[in-house]
Amino acid sequence: MTLADRIATATTALEPQVIAWRRDLHEHPELGNREFRTAGIVADHLRTLGFDDVKTGVAHTGVVGLLKGGKPGGVVALRADMDGLPVTEEVDLPFASKARSVWNGEEVGVMHACGHDCHVAILMGVASILAGLRADIPGAVKFIFQPAEEMPPVGEEGGAALMIKEGALENPTPGAIFGLHVTSRQPAGVIGYRPGPTMASSDYFKITVQGKQTHGAAPWLGVDPIVTSAQIVLSLQTIVSRTLDLNREPAVVTIGAIKGGVRENIIPDSVEMRGTIRSFDEGMRDAIHERVTLMAEGISAASRATCKVCITKNYPVTRNDPVLTEAMVPTLTRVASTGPRPMGIEVVPKATGAEDFSFFQRLIPGLFFFIGVTPPEIEPSKAYSNHSPRFVVDERGLEVGVRALANLAVDYLGSIKG
Repeated sequence: MTLADRIATATTALEPQVIAWRRDLHEHPELGNREFRTAGIVADHLRTLGFDDVKTGVAHTGVVGLLKGGKPGGVVALRADMDGLPVTEEVDLPFASKARSVWNGEEVGVMHACGHDCHVAILMGVASILAGLRADIPGAVKFIFQPAEEMPPVGEEGGAALMIKEGALENPTPGAIFGLHVTSRQPAGVIGYRPGPTMASSDYFKITVQGKQTHGAAPWLGVDPIVTSAQIVLSLQTIVSRTLDLNREPAVVTIGAIKGGVRENIIPDSVEMRGTIRSFDEGMRDAIHERVTLMAEGISAASRATCKVCITKNYPVTRNDPVLTEAMVPTLTRVASTGPRPMGIEVVPKATGAEDFSFFQRLIPGLFFFIGVTPPEIEPSKAYSNHSPRFVVDERGLEVGVRALANLAVDYLGSIKG
């Protein structure tokens, strides 16, 4: 039997366990930098499998395991994110989350509303399968279980950036890294991928407009930050529609929150706006930042107000290495067209969501792809999206994820010329 055949046989046998892991993790979600139970389950599992090295406490709660094969070769990394979201679950399941926690000072429900429970269960399954094949693996596989992909709490470091800072890609350094994400945008079991820019960069901005408070009946006695802010909000929409070359890449500038004033007859002293910037090109990203600042400051000055613009860069563009992607598409195609429920593969559109897997891709070639988890009776365009309190996973997609990551690892290592 080939390694692919042995992976397929092992995955079929392991599928009930992967589903059981996923359900347990779903029932007990944990927020970013607080994944203590999840990390403990993962670390115990890797140690039981006889991994050569298991590091815990990386980036607070991350786990990094190293599995050395029985033959000489290169190194490849596989990554799964572990954190849940501050979302109260509304799905009627026997393993639905009832968890509560505190997020940035507010009591919240906690749910695996983005499918990270699936990612952890999938990678635990891959660990089991590759540990059973280790004698025939040429090289080593590094398993990265990452906390806080959904951003750490305010005032804390976390996620992929902190894992890298604390050595997750060192001793040994992988030649490539693979990761996946379950998605409601595709039917269960369908694999989606895209070469080049795949998910957007994600940046946060805050604009504070300072006016002069006065009576609402006499606006000429003050400086109105509300009217000024309204002009800024409308003008910011022209950055994308009128100043960017959208033949090059799409972009988004969104104001998601605006706050100012306490009653109807008082013009307030200040207004605060918060928003997000998304782009697929680093040059366009910087240009948007500059234009947001210039536009807000210019409109404020023309209105006799002042303003302060703070822009925070969060995640870079998730960019799949074109050479690596082309080399591994045959593996994904084979996985998608075989197995107990072959569903196929497709090139997916760019997604304006963001992923901190992008930090790994800045240092080593990476491929990030998608596994559909929408039940066949539901049209994906009508399914509840990731991050919804009603997000539902068709667990038949899990075994595809296990086979995909396991085959990518062994095929990549097998392609390295000694």
